[in-house]
Amino acid sequence: MANICRNYIPLLPLLIACLYLSKAIVTAELVQISQPIAANDASVNFLVVGDWGRKGAFNQSAVAHAMGEIGGKLDIEFVVSTGDNFYMDGLSGVNDPAFSQSFSRIYTAKSLQKPWYSVLGNHDYHGDSEAQLSPLLKKRDKRWNCHRSFDVRAGFVHIFFLDTTPFVNKYFTNSTDEKFNWKNIPSRDIYLSNVVKDLKTSIKSSNATWKIVVGHHPIRSIAFHGDTTELLHQILPILQANKIPMYINGHDHCLQHISNIGTPVEFLTSGGGSMAWRNQTNYQRYKKNTKFYYDGQGFVSVQLTKSEANVAFYDVHGKTLHSFNLKANTGKTY
Repeated sequence: MANICRNYIPLLPLLIACLYLSKAIVTAELVQISQPIAANDASVNFLVVGDWGRKGAFNQSAVAHAMGEIGGKLDIEFVVSTGDNFYMDGLSGVNDPAFSQSFSRIYTAKSLQKPWYSVLGNHDYHGDSEAQLSPLLKKRDKRWNCHRSFDVRAGFVHIFFLDTTPFVNKYFTNSTDEKFNWKNIPSRDIYLSNVVKDLKTSIKSSNATWKIVVGHHPIRSIAFHGDTTELLHQILPILQANKIPMYINGHDHCLQHISNIGTPVEFLTSGGGSMAWRNQTNYQRYKKNTKFYYDGQGFVSVQLTKSEANVAFYDVHGKTLHSFNLKANTGKTY
């Protein structure tokens, strides 16, 4: 027996490494990032854009130019991407030229040379999703920050980024023409269980004045894709229980604001980073609660102080299409 044990001792490091790797593959623990904010800053300002990566086509370059102008006026600290960062099939690897062609060479304005915090969209999962998560991309462009699920703390603001694509059942049932690369998510049930658990824990433990959740897929939407049923059942109750004031998403290639449907959550869509004009909507779905809808290209700005938020929607020319204010800790808009 002793001889058998001695024979296996050299294998212990390998076994431990395998166990660690298997845990790393299925875990969803939120990566925590600290966004520096100057001590004398009374506000935290950022832009939100989604569904953009088309090598400048479909007005992506024009949206980027307008973002640069607005970003300069607002003196933004960072940019949030709501996913579908590289069309049509994500990146093929860390050396894919699409990264430069759709990101580094497009968002060149001085005001946009700030950290970008990005979630993965369904199209990003078509390719090598691990490439977008790789620290090697940060060596190509230091602005790039992308993880499956993570949170960013910026002073009195705490943003929780959620990997929503694995929640969608149809992506796993061959009921869509899309092909997905689920590398490093071999156990969907365990992965989603960890995502939900860690999101709950992270939100509850945060003492931030503003807590915002960002994901690729909408929870509520009157646009082409509509509501994401799985998020309605699994994520919305968390937002409600913790009085999250804003959920921001992409996926639908439009701009929209749906307000307070039985809960003090503002549902904001910023998915107009490039191709838009789908011209398929269902206004009757949330007729009384849809405050704004624009079936075109554009982006969103968010300005936060400890007492209130200002959210504005812009078109491809940087023209303000819709804006609203939200009082902190009240859920009241005006």
